[in-house]
Amino acid sequence: MTAALLLLLACDKAPSTPAEQAPPPDLHDTLLADLAAPRHPSDGAGRLRLISGPEEVVAGGRGAWVFSIEIGALGVAKDGLIAFQAPPFWGWSPPQAQAPDAPGYTTVTGPDGVALALSHPEPSLLFIHPDRALRAGELLTVHYGAGSAQAQVDRYADDTDALRVAIDGDGDGVRRLLDSELPLRVVGGDPAGMRVVTPSTARPGEATALRIALVDVSGNPARGPLTVGLRADPALGLPVAVELPETGALRVPFTPTMEGVYAVQAVVEGRAVATGEPIVVRPGAPRLVWADLQVHTGLSDGSGGPEAVIAYGRDVAGLDVVAITDHDHWGLRALDQHPALYQRVLSAVAAAKGVLALAGFEWTSWRYGHRHVVFFGLPGALRSCLDPNTDTPTELWASLRGERAISVAHHTAGGPVATDWSFAPDPTLEPSVEIVSVHGSSEGPDTPGRIQGFTPGHSVLDALGRGYRLGFLGGSDGHDGHPGLAQLAAGQGGLTGIWLDGPMDGPPSADEVYAAILARRTFATNGARIALRVALGGEGMGQVVPAGDHDLAVRVVTGAGGVKVELVRDGVVSLLGERAEGLALVETRLTGLKAGERLYVRVIDAEGGAAWSSPWFVE
Repeated sequence: MTAALLLLLACDKAPSTPAEQAPPPDLHDTLLADLAAPRHPSDGAGRLRLISGPEEVVAGGRGAWVFSIEIGALGVAKDGLIAFQAPPFWGWSPPQAQAPDAPGYTTVTGPDGVALALSHPEPSLLFIHPDRALRAGELLTVHYGAGSAQAQVDRYADDTDALRVAIDGDGDGVRRLLDSELPLRVVGGDPAGMRVVTPSTARPGEATALRIALVDVSGNPARGPLTVGLRADPALGLPVAVELPETGALRVPFTPTMEGVYAVQAVVEGRAVATGEPIVVRPGAPRLVWADLQVHTGLSDGSGGPEAVIAYGRDVAGLDVVAITDHDHWGLRALDQHPALYQRVLSAVAAAKGVLALAGFEWTSWRYGHRHVVFFGLPGALRSCLDPNTDTPTELWASLRGERAISVAHHTAGGPVATDWSFAPDPTLEPSVEIVSVHGSSEGPDTPGRIQGFTPGHSVLDALGRGYRLGFLGGSDGHDGHPGLAQLAAGQGGLTGIWLDGPMDGPPSADEVYAAILARRTFATNGARIALRVALGGEGMGQVVPAGDHDLAVRVVTGAGGVKVELVRDGVVSLLGERAEGLALVETRLTGLKAGERLYVRVIDAEGGAAWSSPWFVE
């Protein structure tokens, strides 16, 4: 994430903090110092103009760009600095001036008589040092990808990529991005695969739908048209073939007629190319909706604008719920300093069709841990972790009180930063915790897919051990523009399963989803579509049960070839059963449950998928 710190500077002294907290100087202090640093009027003054090079490139391809930097009205001092930045994420070649035959080779020419020294002290950055002051209107010409290897571009489709320049005009070590930038559009490549996303549950005689989408080798949307055959039991009422349009994605409505468990295969030229997850059709079945409640876009440090990211979640990942939670103060242009960026998120969410899109933000505290905030009514204002009025969890919750919103601690056990559990989660505003994401699982030390940089004392089990009553959510924390499918690139991601009683077709309502999260009627997966339904003493997941003996029932449906069902009781894992197929019903009796115990079901399937039910709390 070093590349995201383009605007940061070294400071002689970090701002002081309250004595009762007294954290050591850290990234939080550095960010505060950058905000406090004065900007000279010449910082960030100038204009970019594209001379040659494509404005649209296929993901994973190569290109070369020539552009000019026009110096602003106040010029650049002899000790000033011009910093060229290529997009810092997902495979763009860092600009470099040492190896002409290597990707990203960059040349810079200036006015006659000016010598330019080039260096690249940080990934994605090329520093340009003139040997004399530059005057207003003088031009520098930059050739990025000047060598035979040109420059490698983003492997993910992105309509927010750009070539950017920052200028320290007076030479005091503080630089600012030019408002002018050169936008580049990265689009998906040729079709290399197909996604078939089926509903997990359905009811006979009630309409529902599946999604089919073409993707390229990196999971980006790919274009059609293409004729696709469908192999499925006639009881599902599906057509035998469909025509994918030029967009490469199609919603296919159908109405099942008979109870059963069904599969759907997509067939191209007589060969099965994709299979959806099992569909359980049963009269009166509850609806299982799938949500990704933590997604980043190119407005902070992700890929793609919020409009494209929401469309991907709907059309390719087949999500029912997508929440856009870009960072408050992290990325090349921070949302808390550029209100128009957050407004674009709100506009994209308001315009979304065919999916429940929710607005939010990530409170990116490097002191107390990262939390994302999701709004379920009228979206509220962005709160910044650098604002002295909202720079602690307690202040964040106080500012949100009265709004239909939740905050969610994520990657609590490590990764970028662990959660400070000394702040007891607000029971209304923080009813759940994100147990798994692209960073891994924060469940505990022996969890499948344990988070990188695991830090004892900060896991979800540690939080439960403090007596906090938290439901479980999964979120991708995705930065590749692929909500719901972060596992395609990272090997694991995060999803939230939510059991509802409403109609099977169309997006769920924000009120339904909000109520389910408050009631802890949710479970988490590492990206796998594992349908997990449980009851203890007749109470569903996340509920309170009395001490004593209770019957436990676990129902699991997964497309993987086998499944293991475990009970986690106050952190102790025991095996409930194993099945060689992806359908499992496990029933047992739990005895001697004592007040204060917390227990939940964990499932691991044959393909590495994992799921965690929200816990029961014994009184």
